[in-house]
Amino acid sequence: MLFRTFALAAALIAAGIFPAPAGAQPYPARPIRLIVPFAPGGPTDVIARIVGQQLTERLGQQVVVDNRAGAGGNIGIALAARASPDGYTILVVSSSFVVNPSLYSKIPYDPFKDLIPISNLAASPNVFTVHPSLPVKSVADLVAQAKAGPGKYSIATPGIGTTPDLSARLLALTAGIDLAAVPYGGAGPAVAAVVGNQLPFGSTAMPPTTPYIKAGRLRAIAITAAKRSDTLPDVPTLAEAGFKGQEAETLQGVLVPAGTPKAVVDRLSKELTAIMRVPSVAQRVTELGFYIIASSPQEFRAQIREEIGKWGKVIKSAGLQVN
Repeated sequence: MLFRTFALAAALIAAGIFPAPAGAQPYPARPIRLIVPFAPGGPTDVIARIVGQQLTERLGQQVVVDNRAGAGGNIGIALAARASPDGYTILVVSSSFVVNPSLYSKIPYDPFKDLIPISNLAASPNVFTVHPSLPVKSVADLVAQAKAGPGKYSIATPGIGTTPDLSARLLALTAGIDLAAVPYGGAGPAVAAVVGNQLPFGSTAMPPTTPYIKAGRLRAIAITAAKRSDTLPDVPTLAEAGFKGQEAETLQGVLVPAGTPKAVVDRLSKELTAIMRVPSVAQRVTELGFYIIASSPQEFRAQIREEIGKWGKVIKSAGLQVN
């Protein structure tokens, strides 16, 4: 009798008459939120939308990008850190995740305890740009222009403490020029400010900037990579421009709230690694100016620890602090 009861219950569940217990539902059983702690249009948003579309197809559930810009990414990161650890909230971050712990006097999350690293999907160097109307065709020209008009020029960046922002500040310190960094709420608005000639110079990640460079709406004068990019082969590195030791890149990482089940972490790691190997995805990501990494959770965790230490030293040397 007991056997027949269990058999009947199983049959009813299979037929959809009785719902299966919540814990028995395969993951994912409902839509997933992909938090991007920046405005739409920036490199993190671009990667999130590429990955979100692929995850939707592979997981069979809608993956919705949720842009939560503000405080250099801290607002969105904190929102993800406080979310239920059930696999239905995923966070996509840039390098602000490894910069903010040193840049801000206090952040509303613990980067080591509140979130579980899944993967650093891809990274891109930063690029210095100028509006085409200016007679600035090199870093040397930019420095000369800034020295000729102290306090006159500003440079747009994606946000305080992002690697493009730190790159701009570090160049100004190294070159001894008065070049005020103007942080925006993401790379999209920062790029738009230079394209619209609201500010003469920009320092942003390559992916959201490259289309404007190729269209002639921005002029690229240097990238922060160790070697030239295949995407912009005619643009020199900062080292080639005479400023060595200023290499920097913008990572694109995925994390989930601490406490997320290991099975979910493993599933997401597997799916994300596979997505970055899809030829059409790899081609699109590369054309945008990224290079693919697709690291493991262990590798990404080690990278986070290393880069928090690295950027902490740069921030201290530059005397930067945000309250």
